[in-house]
Amino acid sequence: MPPPLPSRRRTAPGDEPTPTVAFSSEKLSAAQRLPPPPTRTIGLGDKLPPARRAAVDESSDESGEEAAEDPKARLADSMPDASRASRRPPRLTPYACSEREIAVPAYHGGVLVSGALFVVATHHHVRVYDLARNEKLAWALDGRDVGLGKDLKVSAMEWAPGGRTAWLGTKDGHLFELDVRAQVVTGQRLVAHGCAVSHILRHGRAMVTLDEIGKALVFEPAEDADAGEDGMLLAHTPPRVVRIAERQEFARIFAGKLWTSAREAAGRGAVVRIYDVFVPGSVGRTVLPSEHVGAVTAGAVVPSDPARVYLGHEAGVVSIWDAGGDGALPSCVEIVKIGASDVLAMEGVHDRLWIGGRKGTISAYDVAPRPWVLAAGWTAHDSLPVTRLAVDVLGLRETGRCVVVSVGRDEHVGVWDGMLGLNWVDDELLKQETHFASFRPLTVLISTWNIDAARPEHLSGTPANVSFLTDVLRSTESPDILAFGFQEMIDLESRKMAAKTVLLGGRKAGAAAANGGEISEKVTSAYKRWYDRLVIAVRLAMPPECPYTVIHTENLVGLFTCIFVKNSERVNLRDVAVTTVKRGMGGRYGNKGAIVARLVVDDSSVCFINCHLAAGQHHVRQRNADIVGILEECVFDESDAGTDSVAYVGGGDGSMVLDHEIVFLNGDMNYRIDARRDVVIAATAAGDYQALLTHDQLLKEMRFNRGFRLRTFREGALDFAPTYKYDRRTDTYDSSEKRRTPAWCDRVLWRVRDQARVQLLSYRRYEANVSDHRPVSAAFRVRVKSVRMDERARVKREVDGAWHEREREMVRHLVEFYVDQRVL
Repeated sequence: MPPPLPSRRRTAPGDEPTPTVAFSSEKLSAAQRLPPPPTRTIGLGDKLPPARRAAVDESSDESGEEAAEDPKARLADSMPDASRASRRPPRLTPYACSEREIAVPAYHGGVLVSGALFVVATHHHVRVYDLARNEKLAWALDGRDVGLGKDLKVSAMEWAPGGRTAWLGTKDGHLFELDVRAQVVTGQRLVAHGCAVSHILRHGRAMVTLDEIGKALVFEPAEDADAGEDGMLLAHTPPRVVRIAERQEFARIFAGKLWTSAREAAGRGAVVRIYDVFVPGSVGRTVLPSEHVGAVTAGAVVPSDPARVYLGHEAGVVSIWDAGGDGALPSCVEIVKIGASDVLAMEGVHDRLWIGGRKGTISAYDVAPRPWVLAAGWTAHDSLPVTRLAVDVLGLRETGRCVVVSVGRDEHVGVWDGMLGLNWVDDELLKQETHFASFRPLTVLISTWNIDAARPEHLSGTPANVSFLTDVLRSTESPDILAFGFQEMIDLESRKMAAKTVLLGGRKAGAAAANGGEISEKVTSAYKRWYDRLVIAVRLAMPPECPYTVIHTENLVGLFTCIFVKNSERVNLRDVAVTTVKRGMGGRYGNKGAIVARLVVDDSSVCFINCHLAAGQHHVRQRNADIVGILEECVFDESDAGTDSVAYVGGGDGSMVLDHEIVFLNGDMNYRIDARRDVVIAATAAGDYQALLTHDQLLKEMRFNRGFRLRTFREGALDFAPTYKYDRRTDTYDSSEKRRTPAWCDRVLWRVRDQARVQLLSYRRYEANVSDHRPVSAAFRVRVKSVRMDERARVKREVDGAWHEREREMVRHLVEFYVDQRVL
């Protein structure tokens, strides 16, 4: 027997010692025994008490109430809302020639912009372009012009006050002042730094240069000094030396303070050091984020809120800081997660925060609401990292527009409209749509069913089986569009084995598939039988005076889509296209994926998605990833993309799913219920479906996961029993060894910008029992628009005029901000 536990020590005078507890084989007395745990008895028809924590073998996820208190759930809930983001690139052409002809070396180049002047540092030259004239090189500077031989390795650049001269720092620590318009070097300080110049910063009339070993030179001319048009000259202004920490990879000046950060040792997180370099003798201060985050990669101030400083970090994190006025030390007030990709570039543009990512995307966020709202996001640099974002501050007065310049690893320069004027115009046109468009109703009926390799002739035995298709077709009166989406048309288990054999080089299976062998014949015949049965069912169930035509039919390893349209509506259709998205086995195989069909009715685009997502009780992330792959890929080729911009939304051209005005999503989504099997079955038997909704994985993702791509979709009330998983030909949930928990796997969702445009008429399940799933249908009344293009053009001219007035006012406020911050 183990020795008895020692008595607890007294912690305060008068405390009594804890009695010694000894282990003994003797039975405990009745007074010493613990009472049994409470039990609960559920009577048939009684309302269920609150659910206990799910058992380990059922689900490791927490219930909805517990997830709300989870820090990870709170972090996910703070993800930006991307439901209304525009993906149209806000390209701006304020110059006579295109900036796309300017090449910037990926790892050694830099760009300065002032109006139409572009100064580009390359490997051994500094090139100057004047796009007001042409895109050809205006003139170039190399090392021989400054007495350095052939090499002029520029490592940092910045405009001096006035925007006429540029300061250049080199790898060897030299500083040069270049008059861009006069094409002459006006000043130089050789070996001003003992190593490479890492940053050159401007604040008011002062210039600050930094190097890698922690030496900062502050060039601040006297107030009464006459230093020419630009306020100072490099050759005539003695610098003041300030010591800072070494190897500061990030450095910017906010509100007159120098903010720096270096890549710390692994595991230490980000450390921010702040220096008041314009006050002689001041000491740097160190501040830390409120949470452990990665290294600082970028920083910015949003002009509409100058009291906040935003720092970008690795792993898609942004920290928000109170800048701290009147001598107060800055402090971190919030951490925001915006995605998984690193924040590589950042700039505050009027009232939005622009962020450049590793995949070449630029995202503009409205940071005033909580959570943030993604106003626009587009691919700017051919899927290569964005290395720099900058506002052309000096050109604000010259151009009268807010120009944002980006540089990417694709060695190109992008010029963008910082005010996102096209988005504002689109939003205003949407508000005034009734002024130039008329609307009419259409009825859409969607049916989804995982048939588990059942054949049409299996629909027999019970009235529900025999009348299934007729019941679906007559569930709403005379639908204009019929969309059938089936899953598992063939036995996917054997199909998976065949796919593995082909991918691993099996000759027999490969030959069979290539030559129309047994697998190919079986698949083709399964689709053909169901297609013929649907055509006959539609012909028999619908009035003969309203015939239908099949406009879409497509299959993908078990998935099958068949869409009918009334013949009277065929003349109103255009841009009809269908494609498939493979999601199985890393996107190489179609056992999981989607069939995406598109059509344009009058001037409204409608997209139908029939999907089959990753299976498994715990594979929520895989299902979410499948949704991302379906919604965010360019599913339609350029030849299939739409040609009429009025039919699509969000600046899209119809090549992506979310470009469409109305999107319907149906299929076996495989989202499960995170609760014990006996609890789910008891609630289903009692008809208490409301008790299960808080545990439904799809609804939980919509509620708690801000990055979930289906957050903007809607669904009807789940007032029917879970549709999965049954023993075939019975009404009994899975009684096999696996004893799977019932779930609402089969769903129909929709998405539309104006919620009044789509009305749900019915959402129900059917009792055909030839599969382990029950079929589901949803009927909708959809309002499609017809645009009067002449009226729209007139309204657009009025909106454009209102935008120009608004833009001038916004630019005026921007100029005042930059003057107040001593940037202009």
